[in-house]
Amino acid sequence: MSGSDSKNSIDRTNSPNSPYGSVQTDGNSRAVSVCMLKGGVGKSTIAVNLARQLAAQDHDVLLIDLDPNGHASVGLGFDDQYHNTEETIGDVFFDDADPTSVVYDTSYEFDILPSSEDLEQVEREIVVGDVFQPSALLKREVVDPLLGGTYDYIVTDSPAYRSRLTDNALVATANLVLPLAPGNEAMAGLERTIERQISPLRQHMDVDVLSLVPNMLSGRIDQQTQDRQLLERLNSHDNLQDRIPNFARITDWEAVDAGDLKPSPGIRDRTSITKAYGERKPLLDYDPDCDQLQCFDELAHIVEAGEVVRHV
Repeated sequence: MSGSDSKNSIDRTNSPNSPYGSVQTDGNSRAVSVCMLKGGVGKSTIAVNLARQLAAQDHDVLLIDLDPNGHASVGLGFDDQYHNTEETIGDVFFDDADPTSVVYDTSYEFDILPSSEDLEQVEREIVVGDVFQPSALLKREVVDPLLGGTYDYIVTDSPAYRSRLTDNALVATANLVLPLAPGNEAMAGLERTIERQISPLRQHMDVDVLSLVPNMLSGRIDQQTQDRQLLERLNSHDNLQDRIPNFARITDWEAVDAGDLKPSPGIRDRTSITKAYGERKPLLDYDPDCDQLQCFDELAHIVEAGEVVRHV
């Protein structure tokens, strides 16, 4: 693998689903965590497909599965590595193993550092001392050695609960993509993540929320469905609007209610997304014609640019 700032700054759109005529990056390698202190929001799906779409833009990409459940790893066919606890990220953390020794080629143009069954044990072995340093293992042992030289982008799938692993992911990346699924607890999960994870870390370092991603939507938004409630709350919040991707941005609810606009915002619940997991493939490789790939393309562009870029 090789990466360079000059390569990152080239205009390119290799995906036929991209809404962009050109993709201008800011020239910086970047690590990002997909995280939310709530299960069932589709973190692993977003992490896998974000990594895939970045790779489709000719970037060198590493996906780190830091979730002990291993959904991203199993969803890419790394069942054997997940169940094999002889060589894991714990060896990198505690035994000075080279991080590339636990990295594998996915056959989908990006690499993976898979989860393992003993990841919870690895977490228990992280020394409890200074409140900050135990959270710097992933950054020191994996991300700093690999980001920029070996990989242009590193995407981390984080646990859905507050833990030392989650803290390690945030400290190592400092850039966050936060998925939300419709439901009564959607905003509460976001508030917990900000209060319990992001705010404490901001006392020590800069943490940037790149994007809030409404995910797994299926209902109409011209009625008071849970989908609409989530989209309304996100799009009406003064401090959040700059973090809403174009594919989830609604500014004229009157036109929606009148039937003049009939958008399908957010990442929609599609059978292809579920089937892709069952086939152990990213969505692009299972169904390259799926309409939701344009959402993952925009997420990739957000990571490249370091911010949401509004369509003109």
